[in-house]
Amino acid sequence: MKIVSWNINSVRLRIEQVAHFLRDQQPDVLCLQELKCPDEHFPHEAFDALGYKHRHVHGMKSYNGVAIIAKIPFTSTEIKHFCAKEDRRHCMAAFENGVEVHNFYIPAGGDEPDVTINEKFAHKLSFLQEMTQWWTERRQIAPRKAVLVGDFNIAPSENDVWSHKQLLKVVSHTPVEIEALERFRQSGDFIDAVREIYPEPEKLFSWWSYRSRDWRVSNKGRRLDHVWMTPELAGTVTKASVYDTARDWVKPSDHAPVIAEFNI
Repeated sequence: MKIVSWNINSVRLRIEQVAHFLRDQQPDVLCLQELKCPDEHFPHEAFDALGYKHRHVHGMKSYNGVAIIAKIPFTSTEIKHFCAKEDRRHCMAAFENGVEVHNFYIPAGGDEPDVTINEKFAHKLSFLQEMTQWWTERRQIAPRKAVLVGDFNIAPSENDVWSHKQLLKVVSHTPVEIEALERFRQSGDFIDAVREIYPEPEKLFSWWSYRSRDWRVSNKGRRLDHVWMTPELAGTVTKASVYDTARDWVKPSDHAPVIAEFNI
């Protein structure tokens, strides 16, 4: 089962890039974040033409939005709202092999890592807290074979950023965010599927700022996009990679696709 997570930063603007990627990589499941597209304008015809007949789309106008797009049929789908906001940041699809795929777009958190002056940062921490409580309760119902993917907007490790020292006070790598994400990870004993293939201390990034004129030369990246799995899937990861070629395309997303393959 080949699963991809990609913050596409406007699916309609970059549908040709998505199509090129799908033809090249042929994943079973593609999870997109930041659709910036209401459901009625989603480019369904393009995915039909590529053989991706099964789609669970949860979009909205201008920003946010998530979708799960697959070659293989769903057995069920689900949507979860957090923080009493219907801002399209989660969707789930289950498959015949018993695997749930959850697609998340965690709030970015604004610029200032201070909840007293930055409502966006407060929202991010509240979102993570609610995710933790939700999964704790969900896990108590029954064990789950689940893969959680998405733009988490947090680079948790020193080796997930170009400079740990310089980014400690920058939103996405502050200790308070990292601790909140770790509490969520512990709520499911989640395993970082990509780090199973690329263990630390290897540096690994999935996002590079548009501000860098030559992003490959400067390589000031962060690993904001993740693929996690529940313990029930431990030992099933066979391959993982960041498809950074996409970052070289004309008018690309600032995020590259993250790919993980599972032997299930």
